[in-house]
Amino acid sequence: MGYLAPEGFDSELREELGGAVSEIHGRLFLARGPERHVAWAANVWRDPVRIPIASIGDAAKKLRAMQRNWAVYSVASHRRAALIAAQLPKVSAKPLVFGTPAPGAPLGSWTLIDADTVLASPHCSSPFANGEVRFVEDRRAPPSRAYLKLWELFTVLGERPAPGAFCVDLGASPGGWSWVLQQIGARVLSVDKAPLDPTVARLPGIEQRRASAFALDPASVGPVEWLFSDVVCYPGRLLTLVQKWLAAKTVRRFVCTIKFQGATDFKIAQEFAAIPGSRLIHLCHNKHELTWIKP
Repeated sequence: MGYLAPEGFDSELREELGGAVSEIHGRLFLARGPERHVAWAANVWRDPVRIPIASIGDAAKKLRAMQRNWAVYSVASHRRAALIAAQLPKVSAKPLVFGTPAPGAPLGSWTLIDADTVLASPHCSSPFANGEVRFVEDRRAPPSRAYLKLWELFTVLGERPAPGAFCVDLGASPGGWSWVLQQIGARVLSVDKAPLDPTVARLPGIEQRRASAFALDPASVGPVEWLFSDVVCYPGRLLTLVQKWLAAKTVRRFVCTIKFQGATDFKIAQEFAAIPGSRLIHLCHNKHELTWIKP
């Protein structure tokens, strides 16, 4: 099994995989045993095989014989890899318009581990090249780039709040997530001691509450379809906040960003991952953070 780390987070993935790692090729870790869920993997290569090649044309021919659509992860012999990629069918690299479903066609991944050997996996966990989701961005309306995290999450989940769904956005200022939720038709309670961007605050369907996300009493809110948190705080404090809302039993779905302050806190991450029915993922648009979801 192969696990590709997001750029800059090789050490986090290496820590998660532990002693199972058998080979490392740049950000790609080959690990023994069945597939496991690891949060710090951008893409999982589910059936990697070594293919000896005699030439650039031979490499392209052998890859085409396996399947049509391929994405290259270039880690060695970059020029040779580019020449092989040029002989393969083109896969659209256009940024996605938000609301468009994730690609449905299988997308394999391959790399050159040396000039005469291709490592290829016809089946991968992500339908996006190297797990990198790119969008046609809105550079005018959102007050911050945080909106891209929700766009990506909803795209990879294939699920988002329905029109009219009641959502709570904790730590909402300046309003990037509230803006996304309002745009898809949700009703939003935006909670933060800091104000929302005025253009977001004026949007219909958004109620702004100037209060601490940590002081908010779930009983004062009532049933919540989706609870979102992009609060900047230590992971342990976020876990306490999540546990309070879980105990209230008023929320159907959770989406929370765990923002690591300094070193990655693997212990806290494991505590989040152990919450029944939930999982951790690293989004392409996450920084030194993970997204915890309980769908």
